[in-house]
Amino acid sequence: MPQRCCVPGCKASGGHRFPNDPTLRMKWRVAIRRTDVKTKKLWNPGQHDVVCYDHFLATDYRRTLSGKPADNEINRSRLLKKNLMSCDRCRLTENAIPSVFKFMKTCSEESPRAKRFKSRSDASLAIPLLINDDSIDVQYETEIETTKEAQESIIINDIESSQKSKNIQCDIPSFGKFSIESFKEDNKIINYYTGFQDFDHYMMFFHCLGPSAFELEFKCTLLNPIDQLFMTLIKLRQNKEDIELAMLFQVSQSTVSRIIITWINYMYFQLKEINIWPSQEIIKETMPSDFSKKFPKTRVIMDATEIPIERPSNVESQSATWSNYKHKNTLKAMIGCSPRGAITFISDSYGGSASDRQIIEKSNLLDPASQSFEKGDSIMADRGILVQDLFANQGVQVNIPNFLKGKSQLDPAEVLHDRRVASKRIHIERVIGLTKSFKILKHGICKSKLQLGSRIVFICFAISNFRKNIVHRNA
Repeated sequence: MPQRCCVPGCKASGGHRFPNDPTLRMKWRVAIRRTDVKTKKLWNPGQHDVVCYDHFLATDYRRTLSGKPADNEINRSRLLKKNLMSCDRCRLTENAIPSVFKFMKTCSEESPRAKRFKSRSDASLAIPLLINDDSIDVQYETEIETTKEAQESIIINDIESSQKSKNIQCDIPSFGKFSIESFKEDNKIINYYTGFQDFDHYMMFFHCLGPSAFELEFKCTLLNPIDQLFMTLIKLRQNKEDIELAMLFQVSQSTVSRIIITWINYMYFQLKEINIWPSQEIIKETMPSDFSKKFPKTRVIMDATEIPIERPSNVESQSATWSNYKHKNTLKAMIGCSPRGAITFISDSYGGSASDRQIIEKSNLLDPASQSFEKGDSIMADRGILVQDLFANQGVQVNIPNFLKGKSQLDPAEVLHDRRVASKRIHIERVIGLTKSFKILKHGICKSKLQLGSRIVFICFAISNFRKNIVHRNA
């Protein structure tokens, strides 16, 4: 039984299987615009998946149905007009790419010019019927011959123009070389690929990394540092595969891998130098008015987050990263934000089996030398973060929702307190949710980048500080 065409919306059967060449195979995958339902990445075809004949141009075949080379427009038009299902006797050219889809104008569609001519020709056919019977046959036959010739001419002209249009469209999957300069006027594209509001914000971030970006150990002469950063951010933001980035930027796959590893390490060490922990005075100055009335001593709102990862090969690593909460292998980190929504604390990432308490114990928050807290400060957290005893020596209170402690229900005052805490603690959940617009945090870190996992998490959350505050001044 013939395999059904894998192009979305197409119900035809039979066709051409995907090529074995990785680069050409990727171009076919990009051209058909099909995404995987689960991973949201490019759909990966199976061994028997096919693209039917309807999605190829006549020029994509080496020979016509008669076996003669299709090197003139009339042969091409006849091939297009005849049943393409019999094209299995024709071989595709080496670099043929499917380019005829529903979203492109097909040559079977009637052009406006042909429609106008058809209406005029229909009218001319009707006129002789009003004249005497002797002239009907001659005039009617003459009109039909003229109409057929004109319509054939129009169809061929339409095919020629459509053919030229499709030849241009056929080149789309090969892409021009990707560069941030190409999108500097398009804020939506900049935000989609990098997470920054516009090109100016992107360049501000680049300059924040310092001039050492031009003196990295791995030097790629094919891409300037600004585009190397662009490639790395696309990897983090859209979780593109290395082979797809190689095609977009027209470099080898190994070059993509080395650029990404180099820039993740570079950004991590540069961003780590920025002190994101604000003083008590800054917290008070920027604290929203309603927050200040209800929880004036709050220094930080904390919560843990887990990032899915590809299952490690090592059994011990599988056990260390297994999360009973998520029921999958994850990395776990503790994130803190100010009452205004700025990220002020990013812990190292640990295996999903680590507890919230263990992560805080290994952080520098408990180190007196770091002077993170002052006496009287308060930490707002979820009820699962039981670390009151760890901060008691510093005179810091941990503000969490109340437990029942053997009671059948909470007191009215406790219920009111818990509601107020929940209304403010939601800010950290919003911050974490927005940061996970970096799809590498949402869809998972692959095994090849797992050693950089903790640094990837840090970079994504640190970059989130280069946006406007999400909490209103009066919230």
